[in-house]
Amino acid sequence: MRWILSFLLLAFLATVQAVSSTGNKLLVVLEELADKSKYSKYLGDLEARGFSISYESPKSDKVALFTLGERAWDHVLILPPKAKGLGPLLTPKLLLDFINAGGNILVALSASQPTPSGLISLLIELDIHIPTDRSALVVDHFNYDTLSAAEKHDVVLVPRPDAIRPDVKNFFKGDGKGGEAIAFPRAVAQTLGNASPLLTPLIRAPRSAYSYSPKDDVDSVEDPFAVGQQLSLITTMQARNSARLTVVGSSELFEDTWFDAKVKRSVGLNGAPAGDEFKTSNQAFAKEVTGWTFKETGVLKVGQIEHHLNETGSEIVSNPKIYRVKNDVAYSIELSEYSWDKWVPFTPPTGDIVQLEFSMLSPFHRLPLKVAETTPTSTIYTTSFKLPDQHGIFNFKVNYKRPFYTNVEEKNTVTVRHFAHDEWPRSWVITGAWPWIAGIGATVTGWVAFVALWLWSKPIPLKGAKGGKKNL
Repeated sequence: MRWILSFLLLAFLATVQAVSSTGNKLLVVLEELADKSKYSKYLGDLEARGFSISYESPKSDKVALFTLGERAWDHVLILPPKAKGLGPLLTPKLLLDFINAGGNILVALSASQPTPSGLISLLIELDIHIPTDRSALVVDHFNYDTLSAAEKHDVVLVPRPDAIRPDVKNFFKGDGKGGEAIAFPRAVAQTLGNASPLLTPLIRAPRSAYSYSPKDDVDSVEDPFAVGQQLSLITTMQARNSARLTVVGSSELFEDTWFDAKVKRSVGLNGAPAGDEFKTSNQAFAKEVTGWTFKETGVLKVGQIEHHLNETGSEIVSNPKIYRVKNDVAYSIELSEYSWDKWVPFTPPTGDIVQLEFSMLSPFHRLPLKVAETTPTSTIYTTSFKLPDQHGIFNFKVNYKRPFYTNVEEKNTVTVRHFAHDEWPRSWVITGAWPWIAGIGATVTGWVAFVALWLWSKPIPLKGAKGGKKNL
């Protein structure tokens, strides 16, 4: 009976386990619960994926991010509030502390609701800037939805994003067939500073877009906030501790209305035909963006790490603390990637490799790691090399940091000693020493021969010498 109860308990835990690799506690900051119905499909999908969601107002006492110094939530979703502030429990400092503690935040903005000053301060800390006019929105007269924005042109249609580099994996491409479009109604534009390497613009505005304030009742804009691809519609940031923050310029992207909406393209810049009506990809794209932000995708895990001697006849001892110069060694590391609800073997994108550094102050070796074995949940990478002719303190280091992947930085410190006195090769083995050995042998032989001749040779008597003693 006891084992049946244990089995049922394990089955229950398996069903309630969140798909996120870092936890399932999600705080949704929503000023009015009545607005929850606008995001019913989006929030329902989060619940179906295993998240335990709590809905709180920004001014509520239960919205505290920390309890007794520890994170009270694993993830935070901030939807646009109507108030100008987020309250004393959601200050920029507390939100930054939440990120530094490993929490993930998704911020949704809207031109229909003024952005709270606390969020503006938080974004400035991260080098993300939004227009000073809080009602400014993105307008595009060439890439808009002719059904819902025939006059205002404030519903911008954007294709799915491409990979930012050929060697970077694209988690947001959908089925990869192309022809899809994402609708951004009344989006708030962002511009990024040049100082932070942690920021990545996920979707940029089309070249013909610009930031426009409805308060400016004029036919042309003389001094826009930014134009074209200077504008970021969705910005991502991954901190050095792999905590994630995503800023979505249009909260309406998550609404049920735009999950089911049909749109029709206007004539594009290249004179492309408007075409027929089609359904937006907002629902699938919202899942991909949320999944990445809440660490359902793009998470790397390091399993077993091993290094040992790789010499014939030597005993294999796993992860020794000391080696000798010029030893042949082997190194292996196990890597897994989290994909929605399970761990799978990690394979770098085409054109990218995982490298091993063997370094003191600077790398003595930088070697590509090759696939040695693949298991159902991981890939084992390995390489072998000869240690340098330099003794000291060295590190086996794998430093893999790529956009949209959590950081992998593994360092194993070892000591490399010089040769012991009885480990040097004998002189007669070294061919370069043979002339010197021959010289020593000739010197010793000559000296022995000289001494032998001196000791055993009879002296020759002098001429005229007489024997006996002379009497006085």
